Amino acid sequence: MKVDIPNHKKLILFDGVCNLCNSSVQYVIEHDKQNVFMFTALQSDAGQEIIKEYNIDTNKTDSILLYTPEQGVVSKSTAAIKIASHLGFPQNLMIVFFIIPPFIRNWVYDYIAKNRYKWYGKKESCWIPTPELKSKFLE
Repeated sequence: MKVDIPNHKKLILFDGVCNLCNSSVQYVIEHDKQNVFMFTALQSDAGQEIIKEYNIDTNKTDSILLYTPEQGVVSKSTAAIKIASHLGFPQNLMIVFFIIPPFIRNWVYDYIAKNRYKWYGKKESCWIPTPELKSKFLE
């Protein structure tokens, strides 16, 4: 199976059982005025296919990935900043965080990711989008 998304779209892969991740996806949907993003859970067939294709160690990166067929996968703080850069003002100002070296940005990112279940909780199953939002999600 090849993950097929339209050329002008970017795919956000997220932890479908993480409350913080689900809230972040809902925030992106609300602020994605240019309809740039599609979504799928890391636990989905499409998510697992991308993880396998790019040989991603989910013990090291397990909360968010940004995928485009042309550019492949970016992860952690780089993915978060790139996502924010497409959300318009003022979210797009987060691009200034690229001046911070990745090892520092990713240390902060990893600290939050490691504690996300403790701080924000965890669902028993992946979030199911409403019928209106279904077109934004890969199965």
